[in-house]
Amino acid sequence: MSSTIVQTQSESAPAALKLQASANGKPEKEEYRYSHLLPVFSQDHYPPLTPFEHSDPGHRALNHPNPRSFLDSAASIIELTPNLGTEVHGVNLRALDSDARDQLALEVARRGLVVFRDQQEFIDAGPDFYREWGSHFGRLHIHPTSGHPQGYPEVHLVYRDANSSFNFEIEDSITSTVWHSDVSYELQPPGLTTFFLLSQPSTGGDTLFTSQVSSLKKLSPQFVAFLKTLKAVHSGIEQANFSRSGKRGGIVRREPVEHVHPLVRKHPVTGEEALYVNRQFTRRILGLKREESETLLKFLYDHIDKGGDVQARVHWTPNTVVLWDNRVTAHSAIVDYGESKERRHGARITPQAERPIPALEGLDLSV
Repeated sequence: MSSTIVQTQSESAPAALKLQASANGKPEKEEYRYSHLLPVFSQDHYPPLTPFEHSDPGHRALNHPNPRSFLDSAASIIELTPNLGTEVHGVNLRALDSDARDQLALEVARRGLVVFRDQQEFIDAGPDFYREWGSHFGRLHIHPTSGHPQGYPEVHLVYRDANSSFNFEIEDSITSTVWHSDVSYELQPPGLTTFFLLSQPSTGGDTLFTSQVSSLKKLSPQFVAFLKTLKAVHSGIEQANFSRSGKRGGIVRREPVEHVHPLVRKHPVTGEEALYVNRQFTRRILGLKREESETLLKFLYDHIDKGGDVQARVHWTPNTVVLWDNRVTAHSAIVDYGESKERRHGARITPQAERPIPALEGLDLSV
């Protein structure tokens, strides 16, 4: 789908325009505040991603006298759960300097998920700022199939309204819950990730998160030792085929890839070990026979699905910015607002990080 076609869709309401009553009682059109951030699906094609050396900003914060000083001005700091998630009020993300951003990266690595409320200044700063912000934390990822604002392919958009959906949504399932770590099929998947909603339904559309560190700790030491010896294939082929079928936006800008990652990875800054499989992108465990791989993956997926005691739920309120570390968490959107016909429009800034480090030193990640 070309950007011209998408513009035509936007003009057909409710994407860019809505009706409001004028002084004489007749309806008139009101421009959507974030129409400049509506998704387009450019025909650009990109070469394969090349490896790069990632320098995690959280490392720098370890040397600060107080690695949490960026929170000194906070009006309140609330732990959402004992092991995952913190909610912060009173800290302006837009105003953070380089040192404070390093500390933020470390805090997100340690807590997995940090929710900042009242961030209109950050959200309204615009896509040039989004790119500058994300670049502090790593090389920005350009999604191969999603929509983006015109001229800003580094800003991944989610979008659904009464007439259209440009998201990866499977309609023939009894649930919209699909646990995943973003684009885990890349050789160097994301680390710290920033997401916010520009428009949201009046109710519903929450996001679930789970701690893959805590999920791993729930398993027996003998079983974890076995998992550390294993590696799995993560694939972007199904996601690409979804778009090639004409859904989402019908565009694949970079050919899909598959890469091998350890089932248990180690965070480069905190040293914490985390389960690294997800139902959306993990396809098979190498070295096991098909039935063995399928059985083990099903057990791990079910373990993640049922782990309510290691999960947190983010309820979106206007001007909320959420940051999570894709290396130690998984998440799922909740599509429970479809009948309301309301718009849900979000933006994600997704810096890549290191190639996953095996928890078992010396694990061979070749195919």
